[in-house]
Amino acid sequence: MRDTDLFQMALGLVPPWMVKRSAFDATAKRLDIYLDFGKGSRFPCSECGEPDCPAYDTEEKTWRHLNFFQHEAFLHARVPRVTCKGCGVKQVSVPWARPGSGFTLLFEALVMVMVQAMTVAETGQMVDEWDTRLWRIIHHYLDEARGRADYSDVTRVAFDETAARRGHNYVSLFIDLDCRRVLFATEGKDATTVAAFATDLAAHGGNPEAVAEVCIDMSPAFIAGAAESLPKAQITFDKFHVVKLINEAVDEVRRAEQKSRTELNKSRYLWLKNPQNLSDRQRTQLESLSGSNLKTGRAYRMRLAFQELYAQPAGEANAFLKKWYFWATHSRLPPMVEAARMVKRHWDGILRWFQSKIANGIMEAINSLVQAAKAKARGYRSMRNLKAIIYLIVGKLELALPT
Repeated sequence: MRDTDLFQMALGLVPPWMVKRSAFDATAKRLDIYLDFGKGSRFPCSECGEPDCPAYDTEEKTWRHLNFFQHEAFLHARVPRVTCKGCGVKQVSVPWARPGSGFTLLFEALVMVMVQAMTVAETGQMVDEWDTRLWRIIHHYLDEARGRADYSDVTRVAFDETAARRGHNYVSLFIDLDCRRVLFATEGKDATTVAAFATDLAAHGGNPEAVAEVCIDMSPAFIAGAAESLPKAQITFDKFHVVKLINEAVDEVRRAEQKSRTELNKSRYLWLKNPQNLSDRQRTQLESLSGSNLKTGRAYRMRLAFQELYAQPAGEANAFLKKWYFWATHSRLPPMVEAARMVKRHWDGILRWFQSKIANGIMEAINSLVQAAKAKARGYRSMRNLKAIIYLIVGKLELALPT
C-alpha cells in the first residue's frame, strides 16, 4: 500500500479531498502530509450549504495534527473559496479542522482530554505547543458547551465566593444543588453577581422565578441580591457558616481572656474543635482548663449547645433556639452577645434549614477542587482562564469533542 493511500484511510478523507504526497524528516522528527482536491471539484457553501459551488481561488493553510508516533505531524492544503449564487465568495469548511483554527479536530480533542487531568502548562509541554494557543482551544469548546447548556430544571441553588488570587480578588460560584455542578462563575462578590447569574440562567432556558431555594452565607450583598434577582426563593443560611460565626465569637472571648489568663496560651484549637476530634492529650488539657472557671469555657459550652440545634426535631427547633438566644444574650460575654444578635437578625433563614435541609457542603467540595487546580497551575493569568477551568472541572458540560 502506498503511503498516500495509507494516510488517506487513516485521515478518513473522502472525495474531493485526497492525500497528494507526504514528507518525513527523521532528524527534525516531523511528518508533513499534503492534501489536495482534483481539478474541477465542487464544494458546498459554508454559509448556506448550497452543495455544488465551483472554486474561485485557494489559500495555503497548515494545521498541527496528532503526533505520528513521537514525531510532530502537520497537514497542509490549499483551501478553496467558492462562488455561491446566494452568498457570494465564501471559503469552504474543511472536514478535519474548524474554521480559524491552526489545529486539526483530533488534536484539539486530545488537548481537551489532557487539560481535564493536568494543567494547561503541563499539557503544552507534552504536546510541544504554547499554552496561549491551547487556551484558545479550551475557550472555544467551553464557550460552545455553555451555549448549549440547558438550565431549565434549576430550582435549588447555592452560591458563595472563592479567592481568585492573593489579595481581595474573588469569583462568585453559583451551584445547582441537585445536579452538583457549577452553573455560573463571575468576578466579584456583591449583589450584582446574583443579578448576573439570573441573567445567565434565563439565557440558558432557566427561570429566576422558578428558583425556590437558595443556600448562602450571611453576606448582606448576597441576601440583597437574592431578594432582588431571585424573588421567589426561600433563603437557607448555610449551617456551617452559622456555626463558624459562633466559633469566631468563642475565639474572640479566648483572645481577650488570654491577656490575663496565661493558661490559655496555645489553646486556641481546643475550643474550636469538636470533642470527638480531640486527641487524648488535647482532651486532657481541655478537661483541666474547663475546671478553671474561664469565660472561654462558658463560651465554649454555648458553642456546643448551639451545634445541637441542628439535631432537634423540626417542631422543637424554634423553642430550642430561643433558649440558646436567651442564654447567650445574658452571658455578659460581648462577642457571644453580638453573635446571638446576628443569629436573631437571620432567624428565619437559619430555621429554614429544617424545611430545606440544604447546605453548602457541595460548595466547599467544589471550592477545594478549584483551589487545588489553581495551586497546581500556580495561578491563572486572567479571570477568563480561571472561569474556564472552573467550568471544565466542575461545570459538567457536554463538550461534544470530535472523535
